Amino acid sequence: MAGRPREFDRDQALHKALVTFWQYGYEGTSMALLVNALGIASARIYAAFGSKEQLFREVVALYLAEQGGFTERVIQRSLPVSEAVQQILADAITTYTAADSPRGCLAVSSTASGGPDITAVLDWMSELRRQRTQSIIDLLQQAHGRGELKADADPEALGDLFATLLHGIAIQARDGIAAPRLQAMIKPALSALHGACA
Repeated sequence: MAGRPREFDRDQALHKALVTFWQYGYEGTSMALLVNALGIASARIYAAFGSKEQLFREVVALYLAEQGGFTERVIQRSLPVSEAVQQILADAITTYTAADSPRGCLAVSSTASGGPDITAVLDWMSELRRQRTQSIIDLLQQAHGRGELKADADPEALGDLFATLLHGIAIQARDGIAAPRLQAMIKPALSALHGACA
């Protein structure tokens, strides 16, 4: 007599899919890899999530709610701008070099490139990254409005600088640069902000 199939835990499957997409990227994650990682048949994956793209979109939402949501969580704390930016950089390094997950940032590396058949996914991820950049610019603009930055400071340029730095940290972490070396970069990086502070 055949045993009953294992109970399907959708949340657990989603977390396993997150690690797989984070490690191999969107295009590099085949259905065979997902079947192996989730431990369920492809038919059950399609039944639960609809398609690889729909699964990936859920994975990204989960990532932004958990590991990848540090920028928004810091912003919500309403810290002084210098402290907020420092904390965002420190949290990025902690997240991107964590021993219990793939190195780097899922949002940066999973769709760094791709073919024409995944244009919709590439465009969607680009927009998510632009939104994160804008959230940092908004943080700096609000600080400017409160008088935390000098009158002639350029919040947009500073926001672009720190967003670019966050993406660079993700790549450096992915390439194996250790956390202490990345942390040593925070002080010189903040000099650009300190020069703009009132």
